Amino acid sequence: MGKWYILRRSGTVIFLDRKERYMIREETFMDIRSMARQGYSQRRISRICGISRVTVKKYLTTQGMPRYEAKERRSKLEPYYATIEAWLEQDEYQASRIYQMLKGVGYSGSERLVRKYVSPLKEKQRRLAYLRFETMPGQQAQVDFGDFQVEGADGSVKTVYCFIIVLGYSRHMYIEFMERCTLQAFLRAHQHAFAFFGGMPKEILYDNMKKVVLKRRGSEIIWNAEFAGFAGHYGFKPMLTPPYAPWVKGKVERPIHYLREGFWRGYNFSSLAQLNKDVLLWVQTTAFEREHGTTRCIVGNRFSQEQPQLLSLPEKYYDISLRAWRTVQRDCQVCFSANRYVVPHQYVGKKVLLKILEGVLSIYYDQTLLVSYPLSDGKGNVVAEPRFYQALRHEREQNQRKYRRYQGKAKATRGLSTGSLNIEVMRRPLSAYEEVISCV
Repeated sequence: MGKWYILRRSGTVIFLDRKERYMIREETFMDIRSMARQGYSQRRISRICGISRVTVKKYLTTQGMPRYEAKERRSKLEPYYATIEAWLEQDEYQASRIYQMLKGVGYSGSERLVRKYVSPLKEKQRRLAYLRFETMPGQQAQVDFGDFQVEGADGSVKTVYCFIIVLGYSRHMYIEFMERCTLQAFLRAHQHAFAFFGGMPKEILYDNMKKVVLKRRGSEIIWNAEFAGFAGHYGFKPMLTPPYAPWVKGKVERPIHYLREGFWRGYNFSSLAQLNKDVLLWVQTTAFEREHGTTRCIVGNRFSQEQPQLLSLPEKYYDISLRAWRTVQRDCQVCFSANRYVVPHQYVGKKVLLKILEGVLSIYYDQTLLVSYPLSDGKGNVVAEPRFYQALRHEREQNQRKYRRYQGKAKATRGLSTGSLNIEVMRRPLSAYEEVISCV
């Protein structure tokens, strides 16, 4: 039996014989079988239907209706199906990005084909339902950042950033505003939050922010070294949310909206210090005494159960100071941020460690604190402790008295002290030397 192909036109099924290339309608096929049962010869049937006797014979010898055998065409994208699905499990890549990645591994098809395959996969991911999970007291906290705009008296707009950490069981939170989202400010806000809660949770959930993780590729995670040391010192376990999955961090995402509507809207900003005082008062009163919409419990009541389960704080704080090494110059100064700071003259030529924290610059030699200065706001300034230069002058005066040259002494080296390198030597006749030799 030869192969048949089906064409559909205007709702009519047409059987196409590949060998003779006749387009056989379904009605014609049934007519051939009907006329054959009525005793028509194959010659007569071929004349009535307008087809060859060979074709009529094939239709009559076929058992049942001609079966459609589709020609199998393998898509160029098929070898990469598993690769695409693995990529989408790691991250929510756009189809255009997947197309570029596929080209790097040998794909030669079109981008339209990639989009056609990726679209239903992403739609399926979006339809997934996620189960709400609750944590035990003291088990987990979630951290996030938000940005808030402040309009000045001159109409200018600046942005302040909000650090927020929420305890998973009680929903009690700590909030701190900052001008810049630096690593130092990020870690310092953690320390303030731990002191505010009177302890730490066993694990903290973060976004994939650079302050926490430098690179993430599947299960491979490269942590920020400074942050890893901080977490190790305090003993909590950092955890990361899957990329593009904000619902995992819902306990901290929703309080940001609550903060905007319940505190920020209509707030009269005067200074960052006053803002942090006001928001902390709001947290301790309004937010602490509210009935949470999910737990249906007062936040303060739940926190009283959670606080005893928090990890205790270590005896020593983790040093989050910015650190820089400098060599003390001959003028007893070190340079930092376009300003110069004076240190004791005994350390000229030695390397000292500069630590900067909360607007204060402290200078150390080994473990010894030499001096602390408030950071200078401008540039080109010299910040000095007057007693350092006084000590240097006193030591110079002592040296001058100790090594003072007196008149009439040390005549043999006077030429060196007056700047002359020519030493006068007494001249004697040769006979004087001969007389000394003869005596010997």
